[in-house]
Amino acid sequence: MRVRRFLSRDVGFGLLLVALTFLAYWPALRGGFVWDDELYLVNNPLIKASDGLRRFWSTTQFTDYYALSNTSFWLEWRLWGNHATGYHVTNLLLHTVNALLIWCVLARLGVRGAWVAALVFALHPVNVMSVAWISERKNVLSLMFALLSVLAFLRWEEVHKWHWYGLAMGGFALALLSKTAIVMLPCALLLCLWWRHGRVKLGDVAAVAPFFVLSLAMGLVTVWFERQHGIGEHIVRDDNLAARLAGAGWAVWFYLGKALWPVNLSVIYPRWRIDSASALSWLPLAALVIGFAILWRRRDRWGRGPLFALGYFVMMLVPILGFFDIGFMSYSLVADHWQYAALPGVIALVCAGAAKTDRRGLLVCGTVVVAALLAVMTFRQTQIWHDDEMLWGSAIARNPNAWMAHNNLGNALLKRGLPVEAALEYAETIRLQPDYANAHYNLGIVLYQRGDYATAAGEFRETARLKPRSAEAYNNLGAALVQLGRTNEAVAEFETASQIAPRWAEPKDNLARLRTAQ
Repeated sequence: MRVRRFLSRDVGFGLLLVALTFLAYWPALRGGFVWDDELYLVNNPLIKASDGLRRFWSTTQFTDYYALSNTSFWLEWRLWGNHATGYHVTNLLLHTVNALLIWCVLARLGVRGAWVAALVFALHPVNVMSVAWISERKNVLSLMFALLSVLAFLRWEEVHKWHWYGLAMGGFALALLSKTAIVMLPCALLLCLWWRHGRVKLGDVAAVAPFFVLSLAMGLVTVWFERQHGIGEHIVRDDNLAARLAGAGWAVWFYLGKALWPVNLSVIYPRWRIDSASALSWLPLAALVIGFAILWRRRDRWGRGPLFALGYFVMMLVPILGFFDIGFMSYSLVADHWQYAALPGVIALVCAGAAKTDRRGLLVCGTVVVAALLAVMTFRQTQIWHDDEMLWGSAIARNPNAWMAHNNLGNALLKRGLPVEAALEYAETIRLQPDYANAHYNLGIVLYQRGDYATAAGEFRETARLKPRSAEAYNNLGAALVQLGRTNEAVAEFETASQIAPRWAEPKDNLARLRTAQ
């Protein structure tokens, strides 16, 4: 009878968590495709191709090797096509499942306040970027498989039946195939063993070793794809190793601050410039090291729980602390979606500490108030992901110097038929980031459409200088020169475009027309 009562209570708590999560994220279900959803989904030829699955898994044709995430999009395209709602529902369902799995993992580890921690994670506004942005399917999918892997590993550690170990390895492999940023999970598994037994034995390291091998293999694959498709020759960061090390301390405190006080969230945060020669730049890292040293000294008393939770938090952040170049770091060194997998550590610590209070009524009231505040904040944060205009307008309001946001807002305005307003955004982008080739190209397009061929030609020429392999820049420069009557110069530009992109028909057609007219 008592077991049935507990099961009934858990089912009720689970349904309540699901209902509150869907209410908080309701605006997301009415949102459209934003940012690079068109690149990864709507205009991705592999998503629409009948042999797209084979090409995702066995070729290097796409920009990254998140084969499982791309497989989910390939399958859903057959269901929803060009309708965003279905993809949003899937993301939200995966996020809700993750919250329930966090509840299960924390309960199995004996952490107090497990359900409250799961609820806070489900409603936390920092997670909006991972849930409302369709392209971040890889975030919610990878965490789901990672949590399933942790549950299977903990079960194996209890009963030592190898099918559980196999399930743990399989879950981790699927997590890596969804998004490689989950590579630090083997360290988290060792941390769980330390939490349970107070020490890590040589046998524990041997048990986790195959997980490290998987991490290394997929990490190398991701670095290769990032170099070949994501970054290429582009310089993301020009700072030295010392500056990156100091910046890692800044980033950890930034993420901790947003986890504990999630206000003024932004799509693109201001990009720091870190002077490694200044002692002040090292203070955040020094404070972090000293804090962990104190917790380690007090690990047999009050420091054990904070060491476990904060250790997990920092471990899961390691891949995005700046030691490896990521394309997004051209705009900002931090992002809300990068702490999606790390966030449960901080939340579990706070909720476990609150659960220790002897005043049950105070705990219940506190949970209700916090959940209500987080739900309202998430509801409001989700609304800005409705479309590109709202998204980039909000980003500029939070960070006026976000040059990429100005460029993307210009794209959204141009798509809506507002070329004058779009040109102003492109011009602002160039003012903030003069070497951004795409802004020059976009401004050139608007000027060409308005009949200002001379200025447009200048923008296309600048695009070609900054991006010498841009066939589009040379082709459009040729078209502008034709309008200016400079046909001999136009011939040279069309020929250059044809040499860069020999399979592209447009510059060849322009060249043929021009020679026929001559």
